[in-house]
Amino acid sequence: MECCFLPGAPASRRLFCCVYGAISFRNAEKEPARRRRSRPSPLWKIWMSDEFKASVAPLESQNSQAWWFVFSGYRLLTINSERVTKIPLAVDPEKLGIAVARRLYIGTLRGFPCYAAEYSSGEVPAGYLFEELRSLFARIEETSYQAAITAAHLLEWDKNHQFCSKCRGVLRTRTDIRAKECDECGRLEFPRISPAIIVLIEKGDSLLLARSSRFAGEFFSVLAGFVEPGESLEAAVHREVMEETGISMKNVRYFGSQPWPFPDSLMIGFTAEYASGEIQIDGEEIVEAGWYRVDQLPKIPGKLSIARQLIDWFVEKHS
Repeated sequence: MECCFLPGAPASRRLFCCVYGAISFRNAEKEPARRRRSRPSPLWKIWMSDEFKASVAPLESQNSQAWWFVFSGYRLLTINSERVTKIPLAVDPEKLGIAVARRLYIGTLRGFPCYAAEYSSGEVPAGYLFEELRSLFARIEETSYQAAITAAHLLEWDKNHQFCSKCRGVLRTRTDIRAKECDECGRLEFPRISPAIIVLIEKGDSLLLARSSRFAGEFFSVLAGFVEPGESLEAAVHREVMEETGISMKNVRYFGSQPWPFPDSLMIGFTAEYASGEIQIDGEEIVEAGWYRVDQLPKIPGKLSIARQLIDWFVEKHS
């Protein structure tokens, strides 16, 4: 894979870093990062909560009511009551006058079954509306958001994997594992997960930030890119940074990870220290890159992304 910032990379790959950064910047606050002390729970606490339990098939004894994660694209159906945003809890979305094209069981949340569903038609009832999934971060409960991104990822997979990639046979959903099986040849199709590394590089009291020509807005972020086949995560970190900036690193350390279901990425975060080299960019995909102290930060991504979590970690470390 070519670096997603460099010419010649496939369009989907070239767009990854700019889309990831642009989306996460959408919710950024305007005040300097060093002033923000109230942050969402660490990512691992959100994704490891035991309130949402992913599973493949519903139990016969489960509640008749369920949490319905109904999507129109990446917009999620929500209820807004008394300034509180919630996920609909109902027997079926059709009871609300909403028709769905497909539905997929994804697990349980606080004892109630959870379903992902694709909106088909019907007038949205009063008090309900579709909202961008990214904008709901920190507005709905953390465990509900975890279930929502799981629903978004699996719904997209279900929609795009209806036929076998080997023999074109019809795929049947398994009820014992999260997979689909071909009726003709027996091939198993599992949900796709595309691993991508993201790394913050520090040099003394400064960190490396870059801006892509494809970013929506004048903002900067840490470096990111997809992992190549046959490549370790650490090797991907070194390769991406060298391709994008010409910088060599040392002391690469794992930071954390984040599901990014737009459509199917898993962001694996690292920190590293500058070793050698001068910043070299092509001026086309990456138009600007430099070292920034915490009191000189440019516009940065919003708090939804692990990119922001990395930057906030560095800011706290040097404040």
